[in-house]
Amino acid sequence: MRSPRLAALELKRFGRGKLPRAALVALLLLPLLYGALYLCSFWDPYSRLDRIPVALVNEDKGASAAGQQLHAGDEISKKLLDSKTFEWHEVGAAEAGKGLEDGKYYLSLTMPADFSKRIASSSGDSPETGALQVRTNDANNYIVGSISRTVFSEVRAAASTKASRSFLDKIFISFADLHDATEKAAKGAGDLKDGLGKAKDGSKSLADGLKDAKDGSGKLAGGISALDTGAGTLASGAQQVADGTQQIADEANGVAGKARPYLKDNGKTVADSAKLLADSIQPVRDNLAEIIRLAPAATAGTRQASKDLDALYQQLCVDTLTPGAVCPKLNEAKKAMATGATLTEDVNNLVKDQGGDFKKLNKSLGDLQTQARDLAAKAPSLSGDLEKKIADINKLNKGAHDVAKGAADIHAGLGTASTGSTDLDKGVGKLKKGAGALDGGILKLSDGSVQLATGLHDGVGQIPDYDKRARDQRTDVMSDPVKLASQAVHKAPNYGTGFAPYFIPLSLWVGAMVAYMLIQPLNRRALAAGASAWRIAFAGWLPVAAVGVLQIAALMSVLHFGLGLEMQRTAGTLGYLALTSCCFAAIVQWLNAKFGAAGRILVLAALMLQLTSAGGTYPVQTSPAFFNAIHPYLPMSYVVDGLRRLITGGDLGVVWQGCAVLAAFTVGALALTALSARQKQVWSLDRLHPELSL
Repeated sequence: MRSPRLAALELKRFGRGKLPRAALVALLLLPLLYGALYLCSFWDPYSRLDRIPVALVNEDKGASAAGQQLHAGDEISKKLLDSKTFEWHEVGAAEAGKGLEDGKYYLSLTMPADFSKRIASSSGDSPETGALQVRTNDANNYIVGSISRTVFSEVRAAASTKASRSFLDKIFISFADLHDATEKAAKGAGDLKDGLGKAKDGSKSLADGLKDAKDGSGKLAGGISALDTGAGTLASGAQQVADGTQQIADEANGVAGKARPYLKDNGKTVADSAKLLADSIQPVRDNLAEIIRLAPAATAGTRQASKDLDALYQQLCVDTLTPGAVCPKLNEAKKAMATGATLTEDVNNLVKDQGGDFKKLNKSLGDLQTQARDLAAKAPSLSGDLEKKIADINKLNKGAHDVAKGAADIHAGLGTASTGSTDLDKGVGKLKKGAGALDGGILKLSDGSVQLATGLHDGVGQIPDYDKRARDQRTDVMSDPVKLASQAVHKAPNYGTGFAPYFIPLSLWVGAMVAYMLIQPLNRRALAAGASAWRIAFAGWLPVAAVGVLQIAALMSVLHFGLGLEMQRTAGTLGYLALTSCCFAAIVQWLNAKFGAAGRILVLAALMLQLTSAGGTYPVQTSPAFFNAIHPYLPMSYVVDGLRRLITGGDLGVVWQGCAVLAAFTVGALALTALSARQKQVWSLDRLHPELSL
């Protein structure tokens, strides 16, 4: 009898009564219970997070930032309540803590009293971070805590972005203020450049004027020195005249009494003496005229120089505010020139004040000279006029002494004026040197002001001046500079679709395991008849493989039409599952055929090993080393990877690899089953009296 017929006979046993039929129906629906119920229970749990009760505690008292009130806690609370992320309950801190402890709330989110204050501090001198306080209780549910960390990280990012926006907006506003201030500074630097240009012209004029003043002060000092020399000569000559007249008077008075008897005999001698006196008076008169002629010219020159310096000081330091040290130095020059003008004017005033005396002195000298000449002419007749002339001589002597005293005073005054004019000349020389240095310094300042103005104008162009729209645009980017561009290449639409490749093979394994509890792994009739081992193996495998195909049809129909499971490759998925069911049936058959009752335990153990090493929930790399080691040697690992590519899409290389592995497991398990069938055809005491029976 062939294997398909033996398989059909095995299935016909389930049609002999109600209980076998019910068992067959239960066998067909068992994978449906495992796969469909599991997937249905958490098909899309994230869409129902709004049913999870969560406590929301808002203790934020608000804060003031840049003259505006900030209530970050109220804003976040409103957004959370509107988002429907969880079933939010606004409660106090005490109630939130009690509810979290007794399981009323799965977690709590608290915004502390200083939350807004800390956020507002980002734009102040002492920025602080604002802390959102999340409390979970894993005793209530561990997964909720994991979900909340993902959700609240987005809440924290949103709050941080808001705080960053406020801080960055102030920075961009400061850029605008800095731009305006730099623009004003650039304008001021331009004005400074223009002012220094004018100061440069003024300092050059000052230097040129002081050069002329130095020449004038040199001439003034030379003129006064010449006056002083002439005055010295005048004083010396006047004193000689006075001494001569005194001598004449003394002698005249001394010898008058003696001379009278002899005048008549000595007329020529008297005439010669009178002529000598007349000749001595002429040089004195010449020097006195020179003093009177030079004094007004010297006074006019120094006065004009003083006026020029006053006008220059008015132009540079009063009408135009010239920076630097030019004005103090120019003021010193003005005062020094005024002093020189005063000295020369004193000399001139002295000449003017003594003008009458000078004229009288000159007239007296002229008279004396005339008289001396007359005396020389009239000497022979002196004896008659002796008394009268003696009186005239005494009068002349007195006038000569007066002239000598006046000349000495003039000489002393001109000596002081000479010293002052020399000091004035030295001072003007220093001012001239200082004016030259000032002119060079202002030139450097002018060059520096040009560089400053140019640099500030260039800086204005480099400092950004953002308007509100540009500030908002840049603030948006800088407050959240990195966007996570998440893209799933083959995205599973929900949680259930992602876990279907794990739970479907689980249900098929359980279906094969239960099927061999109702169907014999080896047909006893065939064993007794001595049929071929391969025929016996196929006869025990085919009915379970056929039941597996029916289980797949029932399970996938419910998953697709009931839960909405969408498959990228439907035909490929069904074919792959059929191969998976045949493979699982062959493995379970061999374990039951080889080990008998103990094989059922091994089937369950194999299921546990495959579930823990297949990487159906977390990547297998996150499992301990033992599960990583057995992962590539168990068939369910390839089933899970292949179903992921077939359901959600992806490279089919893994699928073809899985087909080869599953086919190899199927052929290998059938070969081992055939070997076990050959062994079972020989009866032994162990078969007659098994140690364990289920």
